[in-house]
Amino acid sequence: MLKGKNILIGVTGSIAAYKTAHLVRLFVKKGANVKVVMTKAATEFITPLTLSTLSKNPVLIDFKKNETGEWNNHVELGLWADCMLITPASANTIAKMANGICDNLLLATYLSARCKVYFAPAMDLDMYKHASTLKNLKQLAAFGNTIIHPEHGELASGLVGEGRMAEPETIVQFIEQAFSANLPLNNKKVLVTAGPTYEAIDPVRFIGNHSSGKMGFAIAEELANKGAEVTLVCGPNALTTKNVTIKRIDITSAEELYTESTKAFKKADIAILAAAVADFKPANVANQKIKKSTATKHIELIPTKDTLAELGKLKKAGQLLIGFALETNNEVEHAKIKIKKKNLDLIVLNSLNDKGAGFKTDTNKITLIDKYNKSTKFELKSKQETAKDIVEAIIKLKSKK
Repeated sequence: MLKGKNILIGVTGSIAAYKTAHLVRLFVKKGANVKVVMTKAATEFITPLTLSTLSKNPVLIDFKKNETGEWNNHVELGLWADCMLITPASANTIAKMANGICDNLLLATYLSARCKVYFAPAMDLDMYKHASTLKNLKQLAAFGNTIIHPEHGELASGLVGEGRMAEPETIVQFIEQAFSANLPLNNKKVLVTAGPTYEAIDPVRFIGNHSSGKMGFAIAEELANKGAEVTLVCGPNALTTKNVTIKRIDITSAEELYTESTKAFKKADIAILAAAVADFKPANVANQKIKKSTATKHIELIPTKDTLAELGKLKKAGQLLIGFALETNNEVEHAKIKIKKKNLDLIVLNSLNDKGAGFKTDTNKITLIDKYNKSTKFELKSKQETAKDIVEAIIKLKSKK
């Protein structure tokens, strides 16, 4: 949710400033770009070097950058940020924000920011409950700023009460939810399958296919970027997920994929089955490696469980089920039959006759066919761009449900 987001953190003079080191680290681990601006008072509680090292960006304190006349441009900072987070927000800084006082770089940046501004107060109990502070908080809310409420707990003074800055994990979760609130798939649970399955012949050999999982992984990433809670069930592959919110379940066989997918589908709003599942498996799996000298000429094969067909039977009103079809001939005809047979809402058709499409490539060329036989063809694109086309079509379908 935070990957690629520009987070501007303002740090003010409060003992709680020490928590910003962990906060910056959490944002960076989530994939956000972080810049920090501090008041001079804040530097008494945590060093700029610490926050610069963790954010991987220079920490800004003064308007003047150096002796040559260069300056730190608060306007550019305000335009750069997707959100500004002032934490800890001291009573002093809150009062200045509420009254438009601009006597340092942090406040100048705040007054220049066009993005959403969040602030996490940190102060002693009586300061937080003082009438002037409550008035200032109300004024900031009227300006459109959002408070991340302090927690009840032990304070630096030794008193116990409200005023303790929210914990870094709480703040990150708050910002994540704020970013996801307007995303089209916010709070939607989505199952994605990807990659091949391997069906064991013996402890060494297996029946499989050439699927790399790239298309399924690209779809999972795009869904997560649109706010979905993604469960990715994937066969053997060498890929990694970038979005930390994706729940990844690694499997090997079609049987395992069936078990995990049917379990996840019970809570899913949408299921996209992009895995290339082996259609057959050996009827009997040898306990030891089969030697050439003892090998039989024939291996008896039996069908694997059809996960897509089973989910089609289990599908409830409001759920969307999307399948894939990789064909070599009569592509559209076969795809339309699959839609009806497996109770799909949409199918993604690939043809091995199209150069640049199919297994292990970084590109794909697809045709989307819905259950009403509406067909949309797309040009050859990267799998990341293809994933965007697929997810956009799913969002449109979901809006009609």
